[in-house]
Amino acid sequence: MNQIAAATRTMQAATLAGPGRLRLEEVALPEPGPGQVRLRLEGCGVCASNLTPWEGPEWMQFPTEPGALGHEGWGVVDALGEGVEGLRAGDRVAALSYKSYAEYDVADADAVVRLPDSLAGQPFPGEPLGCAMNIFRRSGIEAGQTVAIIGIGFLGAILTKLASDAGARVIAISRRPFSLDLARRMGAAEVIPMEDHHAIIARVKELTGGVFCDRVIEAVGKQWPLDLAAELTRERGRLIVAGYHQDGPRQVNMWLWNWRGLDVINAHERDPKVYMQGIREAVEAVASGRLDPSGLYTHRFPLARLDEALNATRDRPDGFLKALVTFR
Repeated sequence: MNQIAAATRTMQAATLAGPGRLRLEEVALPEPGPGQVRLRLEGCGVCASNLTPWEGPEWMQFPTEPGALGHEGWGVVDALGEGVEGLRAGDRVAALSYKSYAEYDVADADAVVRLPDSLAGQPFPGEPLGCAMNIFRRSGIEAGQTVAIIGIGFLGAILTKLASDAGARVIAISRRPFSLDLARRMGAAEVIPMEDHHAIIARVKELTGGVFCDRVIEAVGKQWPLDLAAELTRERGRLIVAGYHQDGPRQVNMWLWNWRGLDVINAHERDPKVYMQGIREAVEAVASGRLDPSGLYTHRFPLARLDEALNATRDRPDGFLKALVTFR
């Protein structure tokens, strides 16, 4: 094994000690097993899926393992486990690993994507970027279609860009003026404040000559946006659920779904191979200049202030889209 760091070396890692409580710990460096690599992390994106564990529901167990919940890391390969081929120490990579709120993490070698030199110095939270690419692929968006995107955060902004570049007419719906301005910059043809349910439906009906939208992407993860998404989807259109609905069961208007003959896509992936396909597509898109997410990373925090990053992700202050925790 190509081992750079001695086994006695330690690192800092964040642990959730209780609801809304964070502590930093000094722990031993993780060791890569067969088929794994160790990463010296440069940073990790903060995902909204962390918010429910951060609140401390009954099923949550505290303290968490060091680094747990962080899964949007990128950095440099630091050590190789036995049998790893095609990677070497010093390679800069994005990785799908799960304890990346720490200075180091380990990942399976097939869950790592090398970053080209053209991305040197740029943050690259691979998991959410890959997620956006996978959602876009499953949406089946084509030129000439009308696409409504409900919720213009980090994910919704990227999907607006991808859909408009594909030749679709994008109607962006979001509650924050800042987000609507961003949607315009990302190519949205129309923007609608997410304020009044019936007024939104009436406006989209007007914009589409009464037929509504070929594709509707719900990217919020709450009941009302899901209800609204169905109302905005045309007969035999496609409703894509991209929002992460983690706060309890949902109800749907099955009569409406039946009557319009909707195709409903749950765009969340669990197959690691599909995850990695999305990350590779994201690397290509950013490296080629087709997608520039740099302006979407609006807030940065050191690891010691991960609690502030989580709270900002929850509270979404004006101008907030995506928080990164950075180590280097």
